[in-house]
Amino acid sequence: MILGGMVLLFIIGPLLGMFFATSSNEIIETVHDTEVRNSIGLTVGISMAATFFFAFMSIPFAYLLARKEFVFKKLVLGIIDLPIVIPHSAAGIAILGIISRDSIIGKTADFFGLNFVGHPVGIGLAMAFVSVPFLINAAHDGFKSVPVRLEQAALSLKASPIRVFFTISLPLAWRNIVSGLVMMFARGMSEFGAVVIVAYHPMVTPVLIYERFGAFGLKYARPVSVVFILVCIIIFIAFRMLANKKNQMRLNKTT
Repeated sequence: MILGGMVLLFIIGPLLGMFFATSSNEIIETVHDTEVRNSIGLTVGISMAATFFFAFMSIPFAYLLARKEFVFKKLVLGIIDLPIVIPHSAAGIAILGIISRDSIIGKTADFFGLNFVGHPVGIGLAMAFVSVPFLINAAHDGFKSVPVRLEQAALSLKASPIRVFFTISLPLAWRNIVSGLVMMFARGMSEFGAVVIVAYHPMVTPVLIYERFGAFGLKYARPVSVVFILVCIIIFIAFRMLANKKNQMRLNKTT
C-alpha cells in the first residue's frame, strides 16, 4: 500500500503542484485567449479525425492478427510496436521523409496542389504514427478474448464471415476497441516530438506550450498546460461515460 501510494503521489503530485501554482485569473485569461482556443480545437479535431480514419483499417487488421496464423506473424506484431519504442523526434523525421515534396507521396500531393508538411494532414499522420499501436493492440486483445466457437457456430448456420464479424466478434470485443480508440485519441492529442518536426505551424497545443515556454518562460506556459489538461480530462471522462452507457444498454438488451 505504501509503495502504491508513493507511485500515485509521483503521478498526481506534479499535476496538483501545477494546478495550485496557477491562479483562477490566469486560467480565465488563457481560456479567452484566441490562439489557445484555436490550438486546442485544432489538436482535438485532428486527433479525432486521425483516430477514426485509421480505425477503419486498424480494427479489421487486428481481427486478422487475432484469428489467423501466418509466417512472420510475430515479426508483424513486433513492427506494430515500433512507433512506441522509437524516439518521437525520430518518428517525426520518418514521417517527414515520406510526406516531403521529394517523396512519392509528396510529389503526388503536390500534383493536386497539396503540401502535407505544415498541413493538418501531416499533423494527423504524425499523431497516428505514434498512437495507432495502442488501438491495434487493444483491438487484438479484444478479438482474442472472443470464443472462437461462437464464430464457428454462426458460420455453421450459414452466416457470412462479414455478418459474423459485425454481429458477434465486434460487439464482444467492443469494450477493448473503445479503450484502444480512447488511448489512440489521447496519445495523438498529446504528441509533441513527431508533430513539431512535421508542422510547427499550424500550432497544436503541445507545440504552443513549448513555444510559450521558450519565448516567455514557465509563467506563460503553465496556464496553457493547465487548460489543456482540463480539456483532456473532460474529453476522457466523456468518452468513458459514453462507452459505459453503451455497454449498459447492450447488457440490458441481453437480459
